[in-house]
Amino acid sequence: MKSHSRASEQLDEDLVLRVQQGDKSAYDLLVIKYQHKIVQLVNRYVKDPSESQDVAQEAFIKAYRALGSFRGESAFYTWLYRIAINTAKNYLMSRSRRNVDMQIDVQDAEVYENLPQLHGQETPERELLSREIVETIKSAIAKLPEEMRVAIMLREFEGMSYEEIAQAMDCPVGTVRSRIFRAREAIDSKLNPLLD
Repeated sequence: MKSHSRASEQLDEDLVLRVQQGDKSAYDLLVIKYQHKIVQLVNRYVKDPSESQDVAQEAFIKAYRALGSFRGESAFYTWLYRIAINTAKNYLMSRSRRNVDMQIDVQDAEVYENLPQLHGQETPERELLSREIVETIKSAIAKLPEEMRVAIMLREFEGMSYEEIAQAMDCPVGTVRSRIFRAREAIDSKLNPLLD
């Protein structure tokens, strides 16, 4: 995926300004624009589509309440992503008394769809290998430390740049690069035995 275009960011800036000037309907447009992405992002943490809707809505409410103090030092969507991530984390912390299934959705493995082992003539052996690869990737991602898991998910599944991830995670770009590098190494170490 590509990062947001300048035109998209300019539209966001215009809508944010309108909201800050009292035009509540402009916020509806921002919600419509980002609702799907935020729900998807939250669902990667929450793992429950109906709960994800609620958590995403809470994130939009928090963003609306804080929009008056938004200074535009980062892109609006980066700022919104950070709020959504923090809201999802807070939700998980409050839910931590229960067992949380941290499995990654099968769709999350789409990033590896270009692996040659996943394409070509489908045989029972290839299908089995494909399933094993997907399960291995899911398991490897689920076992990553949270900061590495968030970084690799934002990069590979949300298509965010290193700079955008750094803003969303409130850390230096170098830290993001390191986390993603280590996450990929950890995933590769689990995949290599299957691919040899």
